[in-house]
Amino acid sequence: MSTRAGTKVFAEKALLPHGWVENVLVSISENGSISAVEQGQAPSGKRVGILLPAPVNLHSHAFQRAMAGMSERRGEEVRDSFWTWRQIMFRFLDALDPDDVEAIAAFVQMEMLEAGYAGVGEFHYLHHQPGGVPYDNLAELSVRIVAAASETGIGLTHLPVFYQYGGVDLRALGPGQIRFGNDPDRFARLHEQAAGSLKALEADAVLGVAPHSLRAVCEEGLAGVVALAGERPVHMHLAEQVGEVEELVGARGQRPVAWLLENHDVSSNWCLIHCTQMMPEETLGLAKSGAVAGLCPITESSLGDGIFDGVRYLQAGGRFGIGSDSNIRISLSEELRTLEYSQRLRDKNRAAVATPERSTGRVLFDGAVSGGAQAAGRNAGRIAQGCFADLLALDGTAIDLEGRDGDDILDAYVFAGDDRMVSDVWSAGRHVVCGGKHVKGDAIRAAYRATMKRLRNRL
Repeated sequence: MSTRAGTKVFAEKALLPHGWVENVLVSISENGSISAVEQGQAPSGKRVGILLPAPVNLHSHAFQRAMAGMSERRGEEVRDSFWTWRQIMFRFLDALDPDDVEAIAAFVQMEMLEAGYAGVGEFHYLHHQPGGVPYDNLAELSVRIVAAASETGIGLTHLPVFYQYGGVDLRALGPGQIRFGNDPDRFARLHEQAAGSLKALEADAVLGVAPHSLRAVCEEGLAGVVALAGERPVHMHLAEQVGEVEELVGARGQRPVAWLLENHDVSSNWCLIHCTQMMPEETLGLAKSGAVAGLCPITESSLGDGIFDGVRYLQAGGRFGIGSDSNIRISLSEELRTLEYSQRLRDKNRAAVATPERSTGRVLFDGAVSGGAQAAGRNAGRIAQGCFADLLALDGTAIDLEGRDGDDILDAYVFAGDDRMVSDVWSAGRHVVCGGKHVKGDAIRAAYRATMKRLRNRL
């Protein structure tokens, strides 16, 4: 799925770095970057109503999409929780083979594109066969994620996960987890082979690294993986659950965010996922670091993780992006809406993240776009010359958008809208969604249906 030189997109209204502008013509080069942005132009090329920079979905576990709807019954535990959900996940993944992983990944990437995301940060920790035996190619399942991205045209930041232990006490990996595990040497080889697989994609693909969490990686292992990354993206789960915080305090005498900020040079190439269990001083410290907080509001709601300290974090200048994590539901507008509503419910107010200069929808959308691009190591996030042409078009004739101007557009999209407003999406110039539908959607959906039928017979 290649880009084409000479592609032009005309927007009646567009959100540029300096604000809203009418009659904008965007030209796309052969390498997928924006070659020109011209204002006050006559219609030419592909015509759209409202043009926005498209964000990156910065945190995904693709295979979990096939679990959606499977974990809503209470088990034998008196209190259902993240930890009981995790046991369901471990049992489910033992049924997956490489063909399943590829079909599921393609389907969820297609859904992301149709929802308005142009890229994805795939936090990829399913590496080995059931029972933990490696595939002949250590990076076999990374290869399948890359193959899915080649099919869908999504911009991929691939994040192979380093996973060593079952807890901070360095206990062995249990059933299910064994498919994730590597020692430092084998992980380095896997990471190198994953890098080779990315050559099958276009130049906007990025390789990062993902130490899973402070629970699953020892201090020496974390230091080694951070060194392996260099300046590339480093993503890690952090402070998601009360139990995780208690475990680290018991083992190291510090809470997760405080420990990480004290022991590592956390900076702009880091993305710390969830961070729903923070003290105020930790929130301020994370904001000061320049790292991106990777928020997944739908999944955090689904798993009962808690509420991110968003108002304090944003007031301190913190950067954030949006991910879909468990992929139980793929909806960009709903992720943003859920983030804001969580702040309102906690604080019993309205327009929680708005500022005197920018509306709620504008603050949320701007943050998701700029933070997502930063976390992904992707030269995107702005409709500007030299950036990748990651573009999202909304249907200006949608009932809730008709007649809207400026930030009112984003407020209507986030709080009254849904994915039906998305008309077109470009990822590094690849026109992957037209008329609200992915260009290869029929084939991708058919492959996913067949995969789910096979899985139901195995489970």
